[in-house]
Amino acid sequence: MAGGSAIKGSRVGAGPMGEEERGEVAPRVTISYWCTNGHETRPSFVDDPATTVPVEWDCPRCGLPAGMDPMNPPDAPRNEPYKTHLAYVKERRSDQDGAQLLEEALTSLRTRRGQ
Repeated sequence: MAGGSAIKGSRVGAGPMGEEERGEVAPRVTISYWCTNGHETRPSFVDDPATTVPVEWDCPRCGLPAGMDPMNPPDAPRNEPYKTHLAYVKERRSDQDGAQLLEEALTSLRTRRGQ
């Protein structure tokens, strides 16, 4: 025999894994969540008064939020388009404000260059 393990298929620390070695499993509660597409997700949580169960859960199939009420699932989040810096500035300022700020900046630049 050329250098092999005497006990095949085992590793250091391996042994029978029963309830005696692992300990008891914590009591669990399974909650059903439904998304807008009708997918049901059933994650389990520890059955403990200190544990708070989330109101919404992400659906693993479609990624939409899922709620506990099958007849009234949460709405899909609004997907807002990407806005540029200029779009945000235009939301805050009117065209008259922009023209006034531009004129002030040009006047300041002209006086600095003239000196």
